[in-house]
Amino acid sequence: LMLGICNGFQALIKLGLVPYGEIIDTDENCPTLTFNVIGRHQSKIARTRVCSRLSPWLGRVNVGDVVSVPVSHGEGRFLCDGALLEKLRAGGQIATQYVDLEGNPSMDVDFNPNGSIWAVEGITSPDGRVLGKMGHSERTGAGLYKNVPGDYDLHLFESAKDYFSI
Repeated sequence: LMLGICNGFQALIKLGLVPYGEIIDTDENCPTLTFNVIGRHQSKIARTRVCSRLSPWLGRVNVGDVVSVPVSHGEGRFLCDGALLEKLRAGGQIATQYVDLEGNPSMDVDFNPNGSIWAVEGITSPDGRVLGKMGHSERTGAGLYKNVPGDYDLHLFESAKDYFSI
């Protein structure tokens, strides 16, 4: 299993490990993570919805679960062409999306802090073993975010442990 969060997601994209599942020579036709639409750094709590359980990293959550996640980045906007985006959707490789208060994917900067196409927050390799995401799901723990309601635990590491315990 491989997980890349924020800058780690950028590295996985640049290598081609997400979404292709292998290291390739990337070019201008490949997906990228670029500057946020507001042109500056964003640091806030965003709501994300689980879109697929293709990845073993998401073994303890269900499609439709909404999880709050801290975001802190200036270059987190996911971009790719429409044909690849449809292929990712059809293959279950869109792992998570930014959502509004009703749980609907949103392009509104209040909910999608970087302006990612189709509100994409995280994607996987074709087999799901490589997960890249912008939000800092590792930033969980007792006593954090006391004044900001929401479920903050995506259960990434417990899910990874389950994968290796089978």
